[in-house]
Amino acid sequence: MAATTQFATSLKERKGAGIAYGFLNLAVAFAVVSGLWYVFLHPNGMLALYTPMYGFSLLVAFVASIVLIGRVLDFFPLHGPSWGAVQRGVALSAAAVAMTLFLVYGFFWGFIGRFGITYFSPYSIIAAGGVGAEIFNARENASTAIVYLLTAFLWVALSWSAGFGKWPWSGVAPGAAALARLGTVGLLTTIAYVVLFHPHVCYLFYPAQTMAGVEPWWAGWAMTSSAYFNLGLLLCMVLWVVVSDALWDGYPWRIVDRAGQGSLGRGLFMLIGAFALGIATFVALLGVMKLFWLDPFEGGQYTDAPYFRYLHAGEISAFVILAAFIVRTYFGNIVNGPNIWLNAALRTVAAAIGGGIFYLFYYSRLATLLLGKVPGIAQPEDTPLVWTLLFLSVVLIQADFFGGWPLLRRREP
Repeated sequence: MAATTQFATSLKERKGAGIAYGFLNLAVAFAVVSGLWYVFLHPNGMLALYTPMYGFSLLVAFVASIVLIGRVLDFFPLHGPSWGAVQRGVALSAAAVAMTLFLVYGFFWGFIGRFGITYFSPYSIIAAGGVGAEIFNARENASTAIVYLLTAFLWVALSWSAGFGKWPWSGVAPGAAALARLGTVGLLTTIAYVVLFHPHVCYLFYPAQTMAGVEPWWAGWAMTSSAYFNLGLLLCMVLWVVVSDALWDGYPWRIVDRAGQGSLGRGLFMLIGAFALGIATFVALLGVMKLFWLDPFEGGQYTDAPYFRYLHAGEISAFVILAAFIVRTYFGNIVNGPNIWLNAALRTVAAAIGGGIFYLFYYSRLATLLLGKVPGIAQPEDTPLVWTLLFLSVVLIQADFFGGWPLLRRREP
């Protein structure tokens, strides 16, 4: 969090970079993302991991690893070495890759799925038998569970970083504080996952695992038992956590935080505010979809499916989240005048426009050709969040691990 603050400050103080340099950096990042997509995810590429849930789980794990290193552990134990921007960035990126592989193949597939909860490992699902217990379906179901749990982690971790910050361990040694935050975030993540996502995963199998999970409690009024309802809502909430932290300089939550390092009051204020704004965004996006596609109905397919509408609200929010990080990272938040409220409004408009551009690009013929994805909207084989997360991971690595290099020179504390 300290490194992130220094980076945001250096963005405001930079000279000579300019908007043109920001667009150049964005173009290079887009090229890098396109290359990574072809190598790892493109259906006709080298590894073709986009199935889509398997590739989805790997990307969520990668972004979660980046957030874990930078926002939860505060770069401990790699915060000490006085490396240059490149050396530090490479080391932290390698750590994130290693952590991703450990999370998916070691922690979930090899440990939790083997000794605890069957559905976290495709091999445990196959060994348990039952309808559809073959490697592709088993891997997709296990990947779905991993996606859900790590999404809950991202929500909790980003909310804690933006609201509670260093509270209540501001005077504690870095290692102890990092482990305390990890334990707290892990506990809250587990609770969120069990309530919001576990019931749906239990009903992915036939027969439904009724003794392991309750019937999805939202099914009666959400017209679906899919946890895409909760996934979409969480992403709408994360949108405002990110926007307030990256574009609003922590306002309005920091009004109740005199020290500026996070507090209980600020954290609770932010959770309530982000929850209210998230619900409002969720309802507004569903209303817009209703204007275009009329009312959804239970059992509907494609754009008529309630679960797709919920997920699509989250996908739209993710496009804006990506744009918000780009506005901060590549364009120095554009406006840095004395009036924070005017700054926040203009930056938010810029992020919304950027999110709209990403939306139009993703559903264009160019994206269909470049990404090798299924054309059209609401295709079961297509998940825009995968491309968004890949792009977001590149932006976050450059901002948090490389300190903005080569766009900026990272300043050591």
